[in-house]
Amino acid sequence: MHRRVFLKGAGAATALSVGSWYAYDRGVFSVGEGPAYEPWKDWRGDSSEGPLALVHAAILAASPHNTQPWRFRVADSFVELYIDPKRNVGALDPFLREEHLGMGCALENLMLAARAKGYAATAALMPGILSSNSAQSRSELVARVDLAPGTREKSELYDAIPRRHTNRSSYERHSPLPKDLSGLSQLPNEEPNVRLFLFTGEADHQRIVKVSSAANIELYSDPCVAAASEQWIRWQWKEVQRSRDGLTIDAFGLSPMAAAAAKAMPVQLLNRIASKSQSTGYRDRMLTAPLIGFIAVRDRYDRVQCLEAGRVWQRAHLFATARGIAARPCNEAVEMVDHERMRGRAPRCLSQLAEITGDPTWQPTFVFLMGYSTEAAHASPRRSVQASLNA
Repeated sequence: MHRRVFLKGAGAATALSVGSWYAYDRGVFSVGEGPAYEPWKDWRGDSSEGPLALVHAAILAASPHNTQPWRFRVADSFVELYIDPKRNVGALDPFLREEHLGMGCALENLMLAARAKGYAATAALMPGILSSNSAQSRSELVARVDLAPGTREKSELYDAIPRRHTNRSSYERHSPLPKDLSGLSQLPNEEPNVRLFLFTGEADHQRIVKVSSAANIELYSDPCVAAASEQWIRWQWKEVQRSRDGLTIDAFGLSPMAAAAAKAMPVQLLNRIASKSQSTGYRDRMLTAPLIGFIAVRDRYDRVQCLEAGRVWQRAHLFATARGIAARPCNEAVEMVDHERMRGRAPRCLSQLAEITGDPTWQPTFVFLMGYSTEAAHASPRRSVQASLNA
């Protein structure tokens, strides 16, 4: 997380001092352009009919560090979703819990697209208990969606798919959120093992930010966690276009001037600046959000419940997007729960989260922020549909 909150005060001098050819080569003037961003533009294009069209929508879902851990098998009457355990963030997600959340996000987009395309879709989720990612090496089936003829049912959530982007900028703390955003609490109705906790009070925010900020610092002081996260940072524009995944400068929530300056800087300098802003930037940005939410389940290591929680997050983010509200994950506190479990340590962070919810029978598995943003969010790169199909 600390890589995403840097350079707030970076000046524009660096970007302005380079030659135009250099700026072009670094993507300074190419936000959201190039092959890596085409899936956002052609998702209702040539393959607008048939089951493959559903995959065009699914690949635009959220995933941790934009790892895009999905693979799809497409037939005339079904689509199968497989998790690729090699596309993970290593020590930051030792049980692949967050990767399964990302798979749930893709499933939600796929189901929304199925109804919009006139399918009666039924999803079957594969049961299982999450284990350490070192024990998994092959793609594994996690969900199957059976398709039958149905009635076309477009929705505001489906229409919001190409506009949903993670917004990591600061938010407007004192701007009231729309009244109909209270409908968030009803979004898990189809998943009885998922519950939303929504916090808007100052005291709750201070408690959550304190736990999350401490977790962020401790997590990224672990060299294994830092290295695993760093491998998904795409500092250079050519790398963005080549890999079509990961976290990019354009998605860090910077002002246009700061983003331009960052793109023109050497990678070594970017790393130094990012490290220096690790603690204060994270805490300060969390405190700007008028709403902090927890998505909780009965068992955070139950695969089906992970997938259902991911569906709820995608649904919630689309719901907010349809109302002009920005949103982002802020999940270090739950990642610390995994961290402590993996190392056999006392579940200190787990206890702290339970004190905040007041109900230890519900286990937070995802933390998010919502509010009006100070900067526009930009699309993240996406691998093509063909690259996401099972061989």
